[in-house]
Amino acid sequence: MNLEKVVFGFFVLLAATLNFGYVIGDMTDPDLHNVYELYAAVAVNIIATILKFGDRTQIGAVQLATSLVASIQLLIATAVWVWSSNIDPGGMTDTHLASVVSIAAGALLANLVSVILLVLETVSYRRR
Repeated sequence: MNLEKVVFGFFVLLAATLNFGYVIGDMTDPDLHNVYELYAAVAVNIIATILKFGDRTQIGAVQLATSLVASIQLLIATAVWVWSSNIDPGGMTDTHLASVVSIAAGALLANLVSVILLVLETVSYRRR
């Protein structure tokens, strides 16, 4: 068993599940979208992105691209959350929360592509 692949797979799946956990639920209900879960999704996605830098294969390049997309979208979602909560005089509105969740849902799609690529790579792996 390759420990590096286990750690890599762990962070890819954890990034996707944290992102899914944040996105699931009514887009306008703030009780269903915990800001700390969003922050955790950002942190784990950044770790997963860093882990993907070492892979020099074509599928590794596509996985890095999907991870970069997810990380950037989650950072944008976090920025919208921070702006609406701390800077906007109207505070966090249903519209702001819907925007944050929509952007995070885009990141979820990128994370799902990354998981699918991970599974395809694992299935196509041949023992030497």
